[in-house]
Amino acid sequence: MLAAMGKRGLLLVLATLLLVLQWRLWVANGGIAHTHRLKTQVAAQQAENEQLRARNATLDAEVQDLNSGVAAIEGRARTTMGMIKEGETFYLVVQK
Repeated sequence: MLAAMGKRGLLLVLATLLLVLQWRLWVANGGIAHTHRLKTQVAAQQAENEQLRARNATLDAEVQDLNSGVAAIEGRARTTMGMIKEGETFYLVVQK
């Protein structure tokens, strides 16, 4: 009878240990669910970083263009600020 109680106690301890280890594997920090969330966050951050790299490359190309000559600066001033060169005549065409 004592041996049967010992076996049941040992079985209970082992079952409890198994449950604790399973909980740590699936739910706790560092577990599978936590790792999956982190991988998802990393993928989202990498996608955002790639978009920012593309934007930075575009801005860098624009800066290089503006640094390279007066024509780029003049074109930018004409399109964004509506500037006109000295000696030019400005015509505004209005649609009906």
